[in-house]
Amino acid sequence: MASFEIEGNGFVYDGKPLRIISGAMHYFRIVPEYWEDRLRKLRACGFNTVETYVAWNLHEPKEGQFCFEGIADIERFIRLAEELGLFVIVRPSPYICAEWEFGGLPSWLLADSDMRLRCSHQPFLDKVDAYYDVLLPKLKPLLCTSGGPIIAMQVENEYGSYGNDKHYLEYLRQGMLDRGMDVLLFTSDGPEDYMLQGGTLPSTLATLNFGSKPEQAFEKLLAVQPDKPLFCMEYWNGWFDHWGDQHHVRGYDDVKDVLDRILRMGASVNFYMFHGGTNFGFYNGANHIDFYEPTVTSYDYNALLSEAGDITDKYMAIREVIALYADVPNEPLPPPSVKKAYGDVQLTERALLFFSFDDLSVSIQSVFPETMERLGQDYGFIWYETELSGPQTNCEIMLQDVHDRALIYVDGIYRGVVERWREGDAITVDVPPSGAKLGILVENMGRINYGARMRDVKGITEGVKAGARQYNQFLFNWTIRCLPLDDLSGIRYEPIMADTDANKNANASKLDAAPAFYRGTFQVNGAADTFLKLDGWVKGVVYVNGFNLGRYWEKGPQRTLYVPGPLLREGLNEIVVFELEGTNKPVVVLQDYPELG
Repeated sequence: MASFEIEGNGFVYDGKPLRIISGAMHYFRIVPEYWEDRLRKLRACGFNTVETYVAWNLHEPKEGQFCFEGIADIERFIRLAEELGLFVIVRPSPYICAEWEFGGLPSWLLADSDMRLRCSHQPFLDKVDAYYDVLLPKLKPLLCTSGGPIIAMQVENEYGSYGNDKHYLEYLRQGMLDRGMDVLLFTSDGPEDYMLQGGTLPSTLATLNFGSKPEQAFEKLLAVQPDKPLFCMEYWNGWFDHWGDQHHVRGYDDVKDVLDRILRMGASVNFYMFHGGTNFGFYNGANHIDFYEPTVTSYDYNALLSEAGDITDKYMAIREVIALYADVPNEPLPPPSVKKAYGDVQLTERALLFFSFDDLSVSIQSVFPETMERLGQDYGFIWYETELSGPQTNCEIMLQDVHDRALIYVDGIYRGVVERWREGDAITVDVPPSGAKLGILVENMGRINYGARMRDVKGITEGVKAGARQYNQFLFNWTIRCLPLDDLSGIRYEPIMADTDANKNANASKLDAAPAFYRGTFQVNGAADTFLKLDGWVKGVVYVNGFNLGRYWEKGPQRTLYVPGPLLREGLNEIVVFELEGTNKPVVVLQDYPELG
């Protein structure tokens, strides 16, 4: 048994002064086989603590169905940290932000159109209670007061950037206490007056999140909390990327300087991030400040460790600063993981999405186009189909509203794209007297994880209109297919014909442009990390041996997808690419270095 407490303007652990020098890494962004390697590198850099969020949507993907295995085995992650002599800070607040899908909230909350998030709305609190009834008993034996490594836990995350419902904050705090979370509890907020006013509790340690100007930030904190320790709970030493934006890099000289100033003030610190990892699958989040911006698959974050876990120049620079204020282990640094270039992989089989519907889904009939959440779907894609009456000339098809990106087909032929961030776009078609079949494939590109627009339902959220712009009408009577793409085992592939003059015809061109699954295999002799590059592909998702690596998009900045070595196996390995806009060169490259922009 041990205690971690506040004593004056500092912390004490078991009665001895302790300054927290912590680094963030999220177990759910790292394959479990690499958890120990990343934690060892954290310790070797001089950190004494690891911090992690807890992702509710990972642990309760369907209401009442819980997962704590594999990449979701948070107990094992914490025990590994303990074995390495590290303290642990856990942030299990229902909402985590983290550039993670829906800020960690489960999408099924949005099936209730009356649901209100992050406030004293009893239906929301009931869902949190049911989750905490399962999660927190798992953490209880891991608390320092129970002999474990967890020294502190977060009540809510940057709540002052969202709201000011103190009854909600107190409900969460009391819920943790009632379930035996008898360690130091804290909140974290930005260094602005309104953020601290809305997000803090009198009985709970307030901490700050910032990336620069520590003196001004801590001055704000001292104004509301003059008699407690200074703690930067998120020192943003890098940043994340959005699709179509630049890759963010922050020089280590600047990062060193700010850290030195933080530590010189006697403050504790948590690096956000020490190691970013990867938004595997469909778990990337999105922002909406002026418009919707989805986050890329890589969460490299320009952190101290690269996405692949390699030590960087920034790591070495920060290690030097930490050594001025704390003992740094006198031990060899862990080596980088082995990287291999497996070369070109020809994808020799294809299955067109339109011919695979029955292998992937069942059809649903609906008067109007329902959202994913109302149909019990969380991630992936959704297909809507209805009839257009004819004849119509210059018929404008308008989606009101689409979340997030829709490919439009008329009689199976691609006619254009409608994107959420370009509101008002319309697709113009001519409809013959016999009518036409309208198909719409909508991609959920990640729910918003921060700010006022988090009630981010996916699919077609209002309706579809067709006709002349000033005289259009809503279309009703839809066939809908949910396409979460979480199980591709039933897909039936056919060999891709050789590109000969005999099949270079209009029909082949249409097939090349249609959404399709492409499959190929490659041999591995000695599994190692690698990076998958998709030159000549447009947009889609990649699976390696059934594991969803995440999204790619020619817009960049990210050009490669990280493939951790543990996903590979000796001998034959499978790659499946779901490409939305087709390719006439079904080849991917496995190289030994990343390209993030």
